Amino acid sequence: MATPTPTPARQVHPVDEVPPVRHLAAFGLQHVLAMYAGAVAVPLIVGSAMKLSPADMAYLITADLLLCGIATLIQCVGFWRFGVRLPIMQGCTFAAVSPMVLIGTGGGGLPAIYGSVIVAGLAIILLAPVFGKLLRFFPPLVTGTVILIIGLSLLPVAGNWAAGGVGSPDFGEPKNLALAAFVLAVVLAVQRFAPVFLSRIAVLLGIAVGLAVAVPFGFTDFDGVGNADWLGISTPFHFGAPTFEASAIASMLVVALVTMTETTGDFIAVGEMTDRKIEPRSLADGLRADGLSTVLGGVFNTFPYTAYAQNVGLVGMTRVRSRWVVATAGGILVLLGLLPKLGAVVAAIPAPVLGGAGLVMFGTVAASGLRTLAQVDFKGNNNLTVVAVSVAVGMLPVGVPTVYAKFPDWFQTVMNSGISAGCLTAIVLNLLFNHLPSKGGSAAPEADGLASGGGEDTVEKPREEVV
Repeated sequence: MATPTPTPARQVHPVDEVPPVRHLAAFGLQHVLAMYAGAVAVPLIVGSAMKLSPADMAYLITADLLLCGIATLIQCVGFWRFGVRLPIMQGCTFAAVSPMVLIGTGGGGLPAIYGSVIVAGLAIILLAPVFGKLLRFFPPLVTGTVILIIGLSLLPVAGNWAAGGVGSPDFGEPKNLALAAFVLAVVLAVQRFAPVFLSRIAVLLGIAVGLAVAVPFGFTDFDGVGNADWLGISTPFHFGAPTFEASAIASMLVVALVTMTETTGDFIAVGEMTDRKIEPRSLADGLRADGLSTVLGGVFNTFPYTAYAQNVGLVGMTRVRSRWVVATAGGILVLLGLLPKLGAVVAAIPAPVLGGAGLVMFGTVAASGLRTLAQVDFKGNNNLTVVAVSVAVGMLPVGVPTVYAKFPDWFQTVMNSGISAGCLTAIVLNLLFNHLPSKGGSAAPEADGLASGGGEDTVEKPREEVV
């Protein structure tokens, strides 16, 4: 009797691999450090504009960290039809800052903000399947352009950190830039010369070495650690029951559309980096998770959530593709939200240290966009125009932040985000030049790298064929 041939074990995709515990902790902490400054910035800006007390500000920050962790776990681990199940960090979106400040200072206060956030979250959940069907409008021409814009729009953030942080009294001092350059040099040296595992935590090591140098030179202190509480728990509707004002809801719904557009770009970028292409269903699942996290944010005293582009760059730079690494980062954020004293330790890291690491991370995102655009045919078509105009429109509010100051609030909400402005421009121009009938009356030819090379056909193929 012949012995049956054993069935080969199914190979686990790198996204689903579970690294050893010691690697999970190091990689996860690295992701937390990459996004921490951005995560706490939103509650700080909104709370300061509303002139909240220090105790209320601290409460907003701990609630934000807790929900950042929960939102990240929902996105990475997932359940039922919630979660994209990719290495995606979640944090409060900056697109909502201006509308929330206007709502909060216009008489509505925090209850009106939270009422509009809850409605926006529910709207995202309902609209997620619709956005999933729009994936065919994101061929490599569009996705590469959007990823490039994401990276370029983040570089000024790293620059501000390197100079000392916006509003810092010593902003631009040579010592700040020197510290940032030192951290950048450490990151590059570790990535080039260290063993494989250490090279994958180059950002973490760069921040650790930078912090060790910063403390004796007086860049930071740990006084805030002693003043922080050991335990902090966010309770639902701490600032009062939510109120639902029509104007506040309308502005937050515009924010919801902007964040869905930005998140779609981030999902596609991570899909490219991890070799797990985004499909309509997975995109809808990821957006649905964003909506759920936003609803939870309105209930637990924080704000709308979205994918954090900072960590997209970290995935590309380290080439660590496991979603369980980012899920571990989500667990660390939950601990930071429940233990404010730990959060105070992380908050003590000076901005120049983060700036040095941010330069290489955010530059990696832009470089990934260029790599995607390398798939596109630029000969005998208008694809170069699509990229040129989209990048120009996306960079306009980054280079000139007040360029749309005289426009209506809803227009500013959409166009002040370089990512959403550039993404919408790329989609429209791709349709104009590559899908509408040409001057001769026939449909414009599909160039390599357009819909025929990654748009409609890629959407319809099974995952095995795509990957």
